[in-house]
Amino acid sequence: MQDSTTREKILKKIRQALIHKTNQRFPSIDWDKNIYVTSEDSLEEQFANAFTKIGGQFIFCENELEFLEHMVTLAQERGWKMIHCREPKITEKMDQVEFPYLKNSVDYPEGMVAVTSCEALVARLGSVLVSSKLGSGRQLFVVPTTHIVLAYTSQIVPELKDALQLIRTKYGDQPPSMIASLTGPSRTADIEKTLVTPAHGPRDIMVFLVDDTNPPA
Repeated sequence: MQDSTTREKILKKIRQALIHKTNQRFPSIDWDKNIYVTSEDSLEEQFANAFTKIGGQFIFCENELEFLEHMVTLAQERGWKMIHCREPKITEKMDQVEFPYLKNSVDYPEGMVAVTSCEALVARLGSVLVSSKLGSGRQLFVVPTTHIVLAYTSQIVPELKDALQLIRTKYGDQPPSMIASLTGPSRTADIEKTLVTPAHGPRDIMVFLVDDTNPPA
């Protein structure tokens, strides 16, 4: 009974707050106006600069074939043997060049590499937006030691709100159950305000940006 009474009190206060709304203290403020300094650089340059400043690795590719060539070179140079990828749009490209990968493995050892797509790139923040509807689930964004993101120039937007609007437009009334913003390699300063990396996610994050403004005929 006590719990019910407490609950009713809280709900009553909420109802009263909805009925008797407080007048806007600053009605003339334009909340949608951009408050940040406008850069003369392209969105690609803005993202690359912001992303590398926070420890990310950025590689621009003129086409998807160049992305695959970079992947082969990196795998040889770094000795990658456990490369995981579940998204058909990416695995189809890997199959074309017979690039080896693991699709349905449940074993995630130290040092593994994951390749995923993304929902959007936020130029000002250098952030990568991902969601649970991309086909990689949730694990491949946090478990790998190295996270590789395949993105396209058409996915770059100036601000976070623009990225969220892209997701709203894409999924409509069935949004993803999880949306995350990845800003550089995993790190934390929770303990004695000392920055530690990696913390609870990938040690390295790499974005391969493919130019899709002029697709092949």
